[in-house]
Amino acid sequence: MSVYTKSDILEKAKKENVKFIRLQFTDIFGSLKNVTITVRQLEKALDDKFMFDGSSIDGFVRIEESDMRLYPDYDTFAVFPWETANGRVARLICDVYCADGTPFEGDPRNVLRRAIKKAADMGYTCKVGPECEFFLFRIGEDGKPTLNANDNAGYFDMGPVDKGEECREEICHSLEDMGFEIEASHHENAQGQHEIDFKYDEILKTADNVMTFRYCVKYIALKRGLHATFMPKPVYGVCGSGMHTNMSLDKDGKNAFCDPEDEYGLSGTAYSFIAGVMAHIKEMTLVTNPLVNSYKRLVPGYEAPIYIAWSAQNRSPLIRIPAARGEGTRVEIRNPDPSANPYLEMAACLMAGLDGIEKGMTPPPPTDSNIYKLSKDEKKEAGIESLPASLEEACREFKKSEFMKQALGEHVFKKYLSAKKAEWEDYRKRVTQWELENYLGKY
Repeated sequence: MSVYTKSDILEKAKKENVKFIRLQFTDIFGSLKNVTITVRQLEKALDDKFMFDGSSIDGFVRIEESDMRLYPDYDTFAVFPWETANGRVARLICDVYCADGTPFEGDPRNVLRRAIKKAADMGYTCKVGPECEFFLFRIGEDGKPTLNANDNAGYFDMGPVDKGEECREEICHSLEDMGFEIEASHHENAQGQHEIDFKYDEILKTADNVMTFRYCVKYIALKRGLHATFMPKPVYGVCGSGMHTNMSLDKDGKNAFCDPEDEYGLSGTAYSFIAGVMAHIKEMTLVTNPLVNSYKRLVPGYEAPIYIAWSAQNRSPLIRIPAARGEGTRVEIRNPDPSANPYLEMAACLMAGLDGIEKGMTPPPPTDSNIYKLSKDEKKEAGIESLPASLEEACREFKKSEFMKQALGEHVFKKYLSAKKAEWEDYRKRVTQWELENYLGKY
C-alpha cells in the first residue's frame, strides 16, 4: 500500500513551494538519469502520461522503439533539502514502461522487481543494508578533480585532522531530511576516504536509497568545492572503496536466517543462501564489480575479498556473518563496490541466494583463518577459489552463465555484456602512464 496518494504529493509540492520535479530513472550501467518538469506538469506525470525518448539512453532501445513511459513511484516523492537559484526541487523515482503499458525489460528497477517477486513466491521478503565508501578530493584550478585528498586522516580519525568531517556531517543532515536513518559515519582507512551507513530496509527501497545517496554525496561535495568519487580504486597503494552488502530474508515476519540451536546461530536457509552466492559469484562479478578499475581493488593486501569462502569470525573471505544474531542475523557479501548498479547487484545477489535455497545447496566449512596468509597449496587443499582477476575474465564468466541471463533478463544480459566487452577492448588498447614511466626511457 502506498504511503502517498496523488493528492498528497500535489499538496506537499504546493506546501513546500516546489518549482521543479525531477523524474528519475537509472540506466543499466547505474547512471542516474532524469527528465525535469515544472510543477504545472506534475499531475500529468502522476497520471503516467509522461513519455520520453529511450533510444538515447545506453542499453535501452533502438531508435525505432524509442517511445517510453515513466511511471512515478509515489512513495519515492521527496523534496531536496537545498534550494536552487530557481526554487525548490523535488524528485520522483520512476519505473520505465513501454509505450503499450508493459514494464520495460531493460529497466534495472524492473529487474529487481522480478527478483523480489521470485522471493515472494517462495514466501520471503528481503532486507538489505549497504556500506557505501567514497573519496573526497580537491578540485583543481581548471575545475577538474585531482587526486589530492583534503585531509591526512586515517581510520576513525576526527577533526581537525579529518577535514572532510563537516562535509560528511552536511551529507548526513541532508539525507536525514530526505527520510534516511543514518546509523553512523566515519573516516575510512585511506586519506580522503569516508563511509556513511544508513539503516537497512526492504531491498527495492535500499537500491533507491543507494542512488539517492550517491547523488547527494556528489552534490554536497561539489557545493563545498570538493569532488566525491565512488570509483573503486582511485589511488594506488591504499585501500579501495567497497559497498559491502548485508542481506537477510524474512519469512512469516521472522528472520529466516536465524537458528539459536545452530553452532553459528544460522538456519538451513542461511546456509543454502550462502552456498548459492558462492556457487554463482564468479558469473555475478561483472555486475558486482563492473569497471576495469574494480579489479585494481580486488587484489591481496588491501582488505578486499578475492577468495570464495565464508566465515563467522574474520573479514578476509568473500562472505562474512556479522556477530549480531536473532533478528539481526545477516549475510555480508563483501566484494561489491560502489560503482555497481545497485538494482542489478542486489537482484543478482538475491537470485543467487534463492537458487541456493531452492536447490538445497550446502556451503563448504567456514574458513576462520586469515586466507591472505594461506599458501597456494593450502588454499587449493581447502578448495578455495578466487574471483575473476580482470574485467576480461569477468566477462568470460558472465557470458557463459545461464543463471545471469535468467536473473537479469536477456535484454539486459546482452546489452550489458556487449558494453563491458567494448570497455575492456578500449582499455586494452590504451597506453598507460605506468608503461610510459617504465618503458619510454628504457627501450
